Amino acid sequence: MSIRDIAAPAAAMLEGFYVINKPSGITSYKLIASLKKRLEKGLRIGHAGTLDSFACGVLIVLIGRYTRLSDYFMAAGKGYEAVVRFGYETDTLDPEGKPVAQAPLPSREALEAVLPSFTGDILQAPPAYSAVHIDGERAYERVRRGEDVTPELRPVCVRRLELQSFDGTEAGLLVHCSKGTYIRSLARDIALACGSRAHLVALKRTFSGPFLLEDALEPDAAEPSLLQTLDVSLASALGLQTCVLNDADAHAFANGLPLARIAAIAELGRIDADGALAVFSQAGRLLGIAQPSAGSWRYAMVFEGSA
Repeated sequence: MSIRDIAAPAAAMLEGFYVINKPSGITSYKLIASLKKRLEKGLRIGHAGTLDSFACGVLIVLIGRYTRLSDYFMAAGKGYEAVVRFGYETDTLDPEGKPVAQAPLPSREALEAVLPSFTGDILQAPPAYSAVHIDGERAYERVRRGEDVTPELRPVCVRRLELQSFDGTEAGLLVHCSKGTYIRSLARDIALACGSRAHLVALKRTFSGPFLLEDALEPDAAEPSLLQTLDVSLASALGLQTCVLNDADAHAFANGLPLARIAAIAELGRIDADGALAVFSQAGRLLGIAQPSAGSWRYAMVFEGSA
């Protein structure tokens, strides 16, 4: 009997992820709720990186035990195509908000002149209408109670920022950025820098890490047979270190043996303890995640029975 036979789950619960092409006009929450109705009863479903209701594009939907991997999926860089309308700013910085400020339209030259200052490592204040926490509470919840909310600046990285079109009122922007970057805030800040005001009117996420829009499923096509799982190459593309264990070590990992006693992992600890480690069996099945700790490794999560 093989180690895979011993460790096989008693019930074939669905787990993995979908790359979904979220349509505009629906919240990420409602899309998840619609999937829950179509898949197994009681199944855990989550997502890695929400999209506002007016936005569309790549949404990673996590199924079953893969919901525990949300932070690792969300850490990946993202790409967007944004349409920014100049002339006035809304309270939500998007087309669903109320106008709160007006200013003259910028020239193309003024717009092009400020874009380089928003490329690279920058400090950005999230929108007041956002899910960031302020003293343990979501910012948007405070705003809805009438509080004056000003989220603190935080570091983000804009790796690519290009002006693709400008008709005098609306600009098409291409943005490649780090986790945590708000494109609504970017539109606000670019407009202010060139003496105007603006808000987003359209947003499309074109990729999230290695997952591309052209490969995404329409929500109605998300059937169990199309679930994806992480392999070594995808884990690497998400920025994780990877390690493949032989059958005996995979069994030891699945049963919680101290990682210092698993040779392939202990050696990594002595060489490079920077970032999380995705651990796989020789059959290519994800066993779990380890985190660096004092030059070695500690368990972050184990997919029980996954060896």
